[in-house]
Amino acid sequence: MKEQGKISAYKQAGVDIDAAADLVENIKPAIKNTARSGMMSGIGGFGALFDPKAAGYDDPILVSSTDGVGTKIKIAIDSDKHDTIGIDAVAMCVNDLVVQGAEPLFFLDYFATGKLENNVAQAVIEGVAKGCEISGCALIGGETAEMPGLYADGDYDLAGFTVGAVNRGDLITGEDIAAGDVILALASNGVHSNGYSLVRKIIADTPDVEYDFPCPFHMNVVTQDKDVTKQTVLPAENLVDALLAPTRIYVRSLLTALKIKSENGKPAIRGMAHITGGGLTENIPRVLPEGAAAKIDAAAWELPEVFKWLKNKGGLDNHDLARTLNCGIGMVVICDPAKANEIEKTLISTGETVYRIGEIVEQKKQSDISIILDNLNTSWH
Repeated sequence: MKEQGKISAYKQAGVDIDAAADLVENIKPAIKNTARSGMMSGIGGFGALFDPKAAGYDDPILVSSTDGVGTKIKIAIDSDKHDTIGIDAVAMCVNDLVVQGAEPLFFLDYFATGKLENNVAQAVIEGVAKGCEISGCALIGGETAEMPGLYADGDYDLAGFTVGAVNRGDLITGEDIAAGDVILALASNGVHSNGYSLVRKIIADTPDVEYDFPCPFHMNVVTQDKDVTKQTVLPAENLVDALLAPTRIYVRSLLTALKIKSENGKPAIRGMAHITGGGLTENIPRVLPEGAAAKIDAAAWELPEVFKWLKNKGGLDNHDLARTLNCGIGMVVICDPAKANEIEKTLISTGETVYRIGEIVEQKKQSDISIILDNLNTSWH
């Protein structure tokens, strides 16, 4: 038994076990909101259990993904705004799962800091729980690590890991993509969670610009709900509001659209690309089979103001912009042309803004580029 009034040696070394225990108790209500079919255990054990059969899968293939939030966290720390960064951590993982047709089942988070500040950690992890609610997956475990000496005062890092499932016959691999397939794009909610080392450098190099300054461009920040048709839209008041806008989660919308089948009984969506690091030009080719190229019309959507501002302040050319940032598109969907209208209408009905941006063309030679961006220099000013 711990002696009353005596500070433990571990606490004197900088690690507060009692604070960690308090944090677990404080976040339990938020975690409880993420409960779903298939859960077999709550937080607090050494391992978390999940039953795919109870979640409705007969012949599941498991799909996994892990990611972090990158240096966007530094903006959250510098501005002391921590309530949405957890949504980003979930979004980066679950959006990668759904491109294979998989439904995210459960999520685990890793929060590491030099000194545990419960109000900060609680805000971050409650954001993780919110992201799990939006995407329909259970937050079934995680780790909070206090590591004095490794992190500077006030700094922390956040990473996530998720597992999803898809029935074998519904797996999306991109192998059926063919010339004539339609390319749809789902609008992003700002910069999302990539390119922030560049974003932070642009702001640092721009005189008389601070995160708490009034937003120098128009941007609506969209806050999602677990009912995907419900969302709150508010204009960004300060620059930091625009830069911390949480990554949009496309899971429920895409799972609805994935139910649409082609005449051969296969999913009419043949491939998807989550537009993260590498932007449009690096991510779309990742899902294309040999012999296929994506022909995209950059005039098919308006470049959002935040990207115009970053382009101008950073002196970026359009090709650099397209291979670094999402440029207003968070997800690309490649689909059967006979079902493109139905898929587009379904995605719109679930709250997405959809653009028809191009088509798949035949790549005549292996040396040819696999993505063609038309009207890039005439459309993005």
